[in-house]
Amino acid sequence: MIDGLPLSLLIGTKYGKHLCRIHKKPFMPIHHMEAHALTARMHDKNIDFPFLVLLISGGHCLLAVAERMARRMKLKNLPDYSRLSGGQAVELAASKAADPLKFKFGIPMLQYKDCNFSFAGIKNQLLMHLMREEREKGNYVYYIIYNVPPDGVIPCVNDLCAGLQLVMTRHICHRIQRGMEYVSQKKIIPPDKQTLVVSGGAACNNFIAKGLKMVCDEVGYKMVRPPPKLCTDNGVMIAWNGAERWKEKVGIFADFDDIDVEKSSPLGESMADDVQNSNISCKWVKLTKLNYPQSEWVD
Repeated sequence: MIDGLPLSLLIGTKYGKHLCRIHKKPFMPIHHMEAHALTARMHDKNIDFPFLVLLISGGHCLLAVAERMARRMKLKNLPDYSRLSGGQAVELAASKAADPLKFKFGIPMLQYKDCNFSFAGIKNQLLMHLMREEREKGNYVYYIIYNVPPDGVIPCVNDLCAGLQLVMTRHICHRIQRGMEYVSQKKIIPPDKQTLVVSGGAACNNFIAKGLKMVCDEVGYKMVRPPPKLCTDNGVMIAWNGAERWKEKVGIFADFDDIDVEKSSPLGESMADDVQNSNISCKWVKLTKLNYPQSEWVD
């Protein structure tokens, strides 16, 4: 079992080996992110190798070729968001924004011509916006004017979520577009198989999906997103990964005593250095239709 929480992986691996022994079956260790990547092939039988896959979740953001910020904004304190995950809460709050462009966020890593993702800078910008709002307005003012207690949610949280969601989408779309141009330049994916699979828990975000669809339409890619129930972690994706391996007769072990868990593991061979060395400049796909008012920002 590869990639995940060590204790959970250890328990699953031990029990899996136990079942294999008593039923005299081979053992197939599964990479968590590989399982996410292949789930779309169960949903869409027309997806053929190779294809580009974007895996986005709370703990990962990975772009590959397949051969938590809501807590600080206290959204959990609101009844409408109390039962939602952080990502779901941000998307719902952003959809209610009166002024999506109220808070300005800079897109990170624009100077780096690679496909790496970094959300630390976005998180820092979010915290700065929050602290500025709390410092300038003051919790006492919020309490008197808006009846918001000191541990409450700032009144403009919907606008803040909209700004956060927009900059994350633009960042992801930029890195994806460079990845598409890289695989095209290197002829890694044939023109008739240009497909982007988007999976992982955060793939359920419709706003991000809309931005990615705009990039795919412009660049000439087909975009595939599994149903939400198959985007989040689930046992079906692990079983499907096993079925794919069984069909190809790869990654199947009759002797599995020495197979151990891996907390983290690369998914195939990294192309990160080659992407950077290729020094690819991109004319970014315009994403201004994602938000309103459209005239106030330029992509």
